[in-house]
Amino acid sequence: MEPLYSHQINALKKMHNGCILCGGVGTGKSRTALAYYHMSCGGTLKIDGKGEFTLPTEPRPLYIITTAKKRDSGEWEDECLLFHVDNYTIDSWNNIKKYQKVYGAFFIFDEQRVVGSGAWAKTFVKISRRNKWVLLSASPGDNWSDYIPVFVANGFYRNKTEFLAMHAVWNRFSKYPKIDHFVDINILEEHRDAILVTMPYERHTVAHHMYIECQYDKKKYRTVWRDRWNPYEDEPIAEPSALFYCMRKVVNTDLSRGDAILDILKEHPHVIIFYNFDYELAAIKAVLDFERHDITYSEWNGHRHQSVPDCDGPWVYLVQYTAGSEGWNCITTDTVIFYSMNYSYKVMVQAAGRIDRLNTPFEHLYYYHLRSFAPIDIAIAKALKEKKKFNENAYLRRRVKKPTT
Repeated sequence: MEPLYSHQINALKKMHNGCILCGGVGTGKSRTALAYYHMSCGGTLKIDGKGEFTLPTEPRPLYIITTAKKRDSGEWEDECLLFHVDNYTIDSWNNIKKYQKVYGAFFIFDEQRVVGSGAWAKTFVKISRRNKWVLLSASPGDNWSDYIPVFVANGFYRNKTEFLAMHAVWNRFSKYPKIDHFVDINILEEHRDAILVTMPYERHTVAHHMYIECQYDKKKYRTVWRDRWNPYEDEPIAEPSALFYCMRKVVNTDLSRGDAILDILKEHPHVIIFYNFDYELAAIKAVLDFERHDITYSEWNGHRHQSVPDCDGPWVYLVQYTAGSEGWNCITTDTVIFYSMNYSYKVMVQAAGRIDRLNTPFEHLYYYHLRSFAPIDIAIAKALKEKKKFNENAYLRRRVKKPTT
């Protein structure tokens, strides 16, 4: 098999059952996790030029729970082949309940989905008590609540109730149960440090982020914001979600965005384009079909699951953020276009990481962000710059008294 990188070897030496392997996008968490599985089952590896590769003496069935995109891409199968693993099952988080009665196996939980107290988190805890496991994540938690399932799975607490009783202080003035702050942080930090295995890596790539100014119809935008009128359906806007949908549609369907795509394609013939809404997909495809008939394109979204184009000529891969911002990679292009911004900073980082991989042949990577000076774009950009998630309700509270353009 291919040798492990030094940062993967260092992480491998620190890994243990129940740990979170934390590494940035593209650092090789999958291969490192499989190396740990291989060694925990009695196999050996050639590391730093020493030793040799031998098969496990006590192999366990391997279950890999990952994203639907990564399950379908065949990426995990290729990695398993390197370690000669043949008794494995790869499935998506949506089907995790199917495996809650498995006993004595080894689980790799890929792309962390066990925050909170939902069905996935509860099933994860059940599985963890009957099997060996590790969890892979680029961002294990934003706050202490996110760590609850993993802390429970490691036996630090019997359940969520015990954790909250020991560490949560509730807001007495809130109309609904709301945590004000946590106490005994030193204990929580000890627990976190005990399970977190970081995998720092100095990348060989250089990211170049370019921000392209696009136009928008100010008159139509005012109609939506001031009059609360939907110009597309010719009816009043009743819900906040519909208001934001219409504002973003005014901004994101401006013809200047299509012109920007064509200009970028003149310099970069192979491009991944991330977008949010179906109307954006239609607008992009209309530009590609009308202006450049020699461009091949394929899609990954809720409607189509196509692969990255594989051709000599120019191509575009159209990816919807929710469906494909994580769990796959592409090393045949150095360029990503963000047709519109996602509300989540994490999602944007994950999307950018699709081309920033250990084995990419490119040194310089190019990211084009299409933005306008519309108030909604400015607000979303500000939240992303602060590494936060844009909040529609908070925006309305700030702006409802003094709408401006």
